Amino acid sequence: MDDPIGKILPDYPNKDVASKVTVRHLLTHTGGTVDIFGPDFEKNRLTLRQHGDYLKLYGARGLTHEPGAELRYSNYGFVLLGALIEKVTGMSYYDYVRSRIFQPAGMASTDSLSEDDAVPNRSIGYTKGQGGWVPNTNTLPWRGTAAGGGYSTAGDLLRFAQALESGKLISKASLTAATTPYKEDYGYGFGMAGEGPLRSYGHSGGALGMNGDLRIYPQLGYVVICLSNLDPPAATRLVDYFTLRMPAS
Repeated sequence: MDDPIGKILPDYPNKDVASKVTVRHLLTHTGGTVDIFGPDFEKNRLTLRQHGDYLKLYGARGLTHEPGAELRYSNYGFVLLGALIEKVTGMSYYDYVRSRIFQPAGMASTDSLSEDDAVPNRSIGYTKGQGGWVPNTNTLPWRGTAAGGGYSTAGDLLRFAQALESGKLISKASLTAATTPYKEDYGYGFGMAGEGPLRSYGHSGGALGMNGDLRIYPQLGYVVICLSNLDPPAATRLVDYFTLRMPAS
């Protein structure tokens, strides 16, 4: 957890990032590794096909702050985690999560196949344009990454939550560490909220034409999931509405 990324990726372009940023920093969004979205992403959207392509485009950038000092959400940090998985395992990120997460959890409708692949029942996202709702097709990356952009179903996300809670994917000790706040209310890839029986962990996400939210309440046994093919906060708003009214015992 405290190895600098340069130990695993010795050819990483920016030596300051390579020597200072650790795996723990990336997992907790405290590494200062900036983000991936903006003009460079829009210009190269369809040529960014592997995690290594993102590292070539963004790897020379410096830090926004000293690693560990503050929490600033960084999708690029999670792209780096995907690249670390590939280096350590010798597998593509996609094959690794398919074999170690999706298949053991029974998530048969979850993946990150490219937009060129015909995926049965994959939804089209709709974003609000000047003439009304329009498809978000021209905003999508070529395929999802370790930072997001994949697809799933409510049923598969429930299976993911159940596999996590049962210890099928990671140990109970690892889950406890991942869901313990490191900086503010964020652990290792999960955000936390509430106290006592209403304590939850999970994650939300969204972009033009898509929004999803997953919240797991270990003490109550609730798993709240909402997926939407509309702009944020379409799904999060529904989750908030339910969680503010659900039984607390």
